Amino acid sequence: MTDTRQAVVSARGLTKAYRLPAEVILAVNGVDLDIHEGEFVSLMGPSGSGKTTLLDLVGCLDSVSSGTLTVLGADVSRAREDELVAVRRGRIGFVFQEFLLLPELTALENVQLPAAFARAPISRAAALEFLDRVGLAERANHLPKQLSGGERQRVAIARALTTSGRLLLADEPTGNLDSRNSQLVFETFRRLNREDGLTVVVATHDEECGLMAGRCVRLRDGRVVA
Repeated sequence: MTDTRQAVVSARGLTKAYRLPAEVILAVNGVDLDIHEGEFVSLMGPSGSGKTTLLDLVGCLDSVSSGTLTVLGADVSRAREDELVAVRRGRIGFVFQEFLLLPELTALENVQLPAAFARAPISRAAALEFLDRVGLAERANHLPKQLSGGERQRVAIARALTTSGRLLLADEPTGNLDSRNSQLVFETFRRLNREDGLTVVVATHDEECGLMAGRCVRLRDGRVVA
């Protein structure tokens, strides 16, 4: 059955090549992929399969070597760095394996930080709303050292939501977490997807968590294999 929803991401023959002195590495090699609005997609595969590179291309953090890529309606296939920044700023949220929270700031202050740097500060009430969306409103005044690993990652998700209009990307978000906290983080992604309609794309090697997504895209050697 054809998916009639709008494509948030559309790639055709997408390739990312890294040129080394002795060889050319195709980290992403001829990928065709559509991700539609409101989907929860996991990119799965072993280390070196290309999932992080693909996520970086989708997030406009890296440039395309060949093929075509459209993100949020913008053709970024030949985009310059300033054009990539314009596409991702205020429209794409990012969550990484490392929580990247400032230890001297509370959970609430960490959530407010990106907006402050962007000179578009958000109120305490708005930051609390983002924390509430990840189930952590009652931990707003705790420092990162007072939070579990899973809670810290959920603060990072709340922070990403402040800069995400329609698309949330996460790269190995459970890499530093135990199985219980990994499940809680993926439950958070699933709830944001189902209740808020947020499009979520997660790169993960965690088989159990990856299968919690609505669709799994498996990669090997830079290619989509399933």
